[in-house]
Amino acid sequence: MVKLMTSYVCGDADEPLIYETIGNYFDNIVERFPANNALIIPYQNIHWTYKKFQQEVNRLATGLLNLGIAKGDRVGIWGPNSVEWCLTQFATAKIGAIMVCINPAYRVYELEYALKKVECKAIITAESFKSSQYLRMLQDVAPEMSSQLAECLQLASFPQLEMIIRMGSDKTSGMLNFDDVCKLGSQEDYDELAKLKNILTPDDAINIQFTSGTTGTPKGATLTHCNIINNAYLSAKAMRFDETDKLCIPVPLYHCFGMVLGTLLCVTTGSTAVFPSAAFDPKETLKTIEQQGCTALHGVPTMFITELELPDFSKYNLSSLRTGIMAGASCPEEVMKRVMQDMNMKHILIGYGQTEVSPLNHITRPDDSVVQRIETVGRVVPRIEVKIADSEGRVVIVGEKGEICTRGYSVMLGYWNDEEKTKETIDEAGWLHSGDIGVMDEDGYVRVVGRTKDMVIRGGENIYPREVEEFLFTHPKIQDVQVFGIPDNTMGEALCAWIKVQSDECMEAAEVKAFCDNKVAHFKVPQYIKFVEHYPMTVTGKVQKFKMREEMIASLEV
Repeated sequence: MVKLMTSYVCGDADEPLIYETIGNYFDNIVERFPANNALIIPYQNIHWTYKKFQQEVNRLATGLLNLGIAKGDRVGIWGPNSVEWCLTQFATAKIGAIMVCINPAYRVYELEYALKKVECKAIITAESFKSSQYLRMLQDVAPEMSSQLAECLQLASFPQLEMIIRMGSDKTSGMLNFDDVCKLGSQEDYDELAKLKNILTPDDAINIQFTSGTTGTPKGATLTHCNIINNAYLSAKAMRFDETDKLCIPVPLYHCFGMVLGTLLCVTTGSTAVFPSAAFDPKETLKTIEQQGCTALHGVPTMFITELELPDFSKYNLSSLRTGIMAGASCPEEVMKRVMQDMNMKHILIGYGQTEVSPLNHITRPDDSVVQRIETVGRVVPRIEVKIADSEGRVVIVGEKGEICTRGYSVMLGYWNDEEKTKETIDEAGWLHSGDIGVMDEDGYVRVVGRTKDMVIRGGENIYPREVEEFLFTHPKIQDVQVFGIPDNTMGEALCAWIKVQSDECMEAAEVKAFCDNKVAHFKVPQYIKFVEHYPMTVTGKVQKFKMREEMIASLEV
């Protein structure tokens, strides 16, 4: 391997990119593997082959065409993981509609924001989930729908929204039923579906993913067929996946992790997507792995930690597991070792990226060392350029810190209807600026050490919270830690740490500060320390430091 001098690399590739629409690629996979299992969803009694999956996708696609949904129309999908979600993903791709992923945890205000931002023509919604009463929320913001024709709504709150398609068998005034829509397709609609195979292009926008809101108002990252099908396929190759594999997917479909690295990844290889539950449930996840013989499992570190900490963890037979992707946050060393040993996932991979790059730009390899999987996010994925750049966009030398920037096929078209934010993120040369601070070594492995917006400036000293977090992780009593800055009248900013201790341990702030004494620079020692059991998080398991900061500022009245 050639040793790098500067922090720039382009991912090697041994085959060309897939330049095809998702619908056409899906149909080709069905021709190759018609009898392979495509979807297994035990809680919905779904056990479909690829041929059956294709038939059901086409039924929904033609039903949507019959309702007047056309290329470029935005169709929202709101609800937890389900067969309806999977059908919507591929049916909208086949007709060229843009699927808009709406966070299942959204409430009325957030729902209104999302629907209006992208001007959805239709929304496909679950009836309810946990404390979210989806239909009731829609009725609250648009009470006039109950007296209107379900096929052509005219709603004051949502002037572009023409139809609401509800899941389930019950009837609701002003709403269409999902199963009924699947029955609407005529021969004319099937003929139109066939024509679209030669009309849609790989560069068409196909999906809008709202960023998960770790830093404030979500933005609608707009992705193409080419963006996500290649990221899915190349991730499958990194996992050494083929048509004999079964992937357990407990991560949410509304996010790229579930939708791209889950269902689409399986489709690119003719393998099986297995959904253990509507939302993450550690017991159901392990039970499903055992019952279905899953060979791979995805998750964020907190999911793996929860599974490992189940009192009856040892009763589950996980010997079928081999690989999977862990992403979304850094993984403590002890957790990684247990995942590899106790869960039999010797080839577990660490993935890193963001929604705006479809979503991975780095991944480890199955033969990478444990240290490389713990301390780095791996190397660049094939056919993607990555540089570590200074504030002027210049590449820094190997070993220096800078912003991680990406250029290539996976970069989004932009933020929907937000040219200003797009220009702030993608520069004139096509580089997407992640906001993450990284360090690249001479072999191309990257460590993420913080975020540009997370950087704390205390008395003129630049502090990267990730550095402090990694040091505090080494204390045997600390299970997890999040470090951030809050305003300080004297020093500009003060360092704050929220700490989770191991379940059988107790700890005091003085002990944390004593641990830091003479081991790290004085300005890196947290001034404020809070012990917590939970962090504010997004549905996908990303910590929301801005909420922690707000809470800390309020409690200290700074």
